[in-house]
Amino acid sequence: MNLQNIPAQKILVPLAIFGAGALAYRSYGWQGVVVVVSVLVFGMLLHFSRMMQVLKRAANRPIGHVDSAVMLNAKLRPGATLLHVIAMTRALGALQSAKGEQPEVFRWTDGSESHVTCTFVGGKLSQHVLVRPDTSSL
Repeated sequence: MNLQNIPAQKILVPLAIFGAGALAYRSYGWQGVVVVVSVLVFGMLLHFSRMMQVLKRAANRPIGHVDSAVMLNAKLRPGATLLHVIAMTRALGALQSAKGEQPEVFRWTDGSESHVTCTFVGGKLSQHVLVRPDTSSL
């Protein structure tokens, strides 16, 4: 196992939780641990609630549709999570890669046939490409 490939968040967050629990136990006993656990559960419920709200909004829109691909492209930043991008587009992306394989590639298309293709590695945006149709022949 190579520790260099593990994100710091996967190590630091559990250490911080354990440290908060230990400090709470030392200062307030089991009542302090109950408060720490309550705060953690509350945070998880808030995250779950936000995720469900985003997915509920996305369920009412066509898959892979966005109002403006150009505006979406301007708002995207590397490192954004898939949930954040779905919240911005208010629609699920059309899957372009094989299901369950990394990297995941999703596409959002607007009414003018412009589309943004986003590549997600580990649930985080690594790159995005805007493609606009050729209108010079009109």
